[in-house]
Amino acid sequence: MEEQQTPPAVTPSTPTPQPVVPPAAPDVPEHHAKHSAPPHAAQPKSHRPLPVKLWWAVSLAVAILIAVAAGWIYLSTHQTVANESANVNSKEFQALFLTNGQVYFGKLTDLNGKYVKLTDVYYLQIQQGQAQNLQDGKKAATSQSQVSLTKLGSELHGPEDQMYVASDQVLFWENLKPSGKVTQAIDNYQQKQ
Repeated sequence: MEEQQTPPAVTPSTPTPQPVVPPAAPDVPEHHAKHSAPPHAAQPKSHRPLPVKLWWAVSLAVAILIAVAAGWIYLSTHQTVANESANVNSKEFQALFLTNGQVYFGKLTDLNGKYVKLTDVYYLQIQQGQAQNLQDGKKAATSQSQVSLTKLGSELHGPEDQMYVASDQVLFWENLKPSGKVTQAIDNYQQKQ
């Protein structure tokens, strides 16, 4: 007898439950949906412009700070100049040393942030000369320098007897003693005039 084979019984299967993911908000990408705040959480407030009164108050405070800073800078530079001017001995001559190596002598009468004014101006002029010396019966040429004090105004272009020198060209200045050689040479020049 033949045994009949019966096909296996087919039982209806139940689908495997899948996790339910809530739909993402329309402006949030799907991969960020898990991390977004629940719908009942408080949403941040939208950006609101500052009220007009507050805007004016902030603007006024900034303007006041800028004005105070500018005033402080102005006063600090002018106080320095005023303090430096107080050091000038107006009864005596001053030496003005420039960045290019020149030295002028005269009366400093005005120091400000941009220029210094020098009046009654003199400067040193070096004249190179050749001299011959006899040593042991031989002639030898040597160069000699002669330094002379020159009054400003006798040059070819005929400048006035005052100078305005840019402050950034001044290395330093100093008061001269009445007993110094330059001051004595100036006094001798003035007595001859």
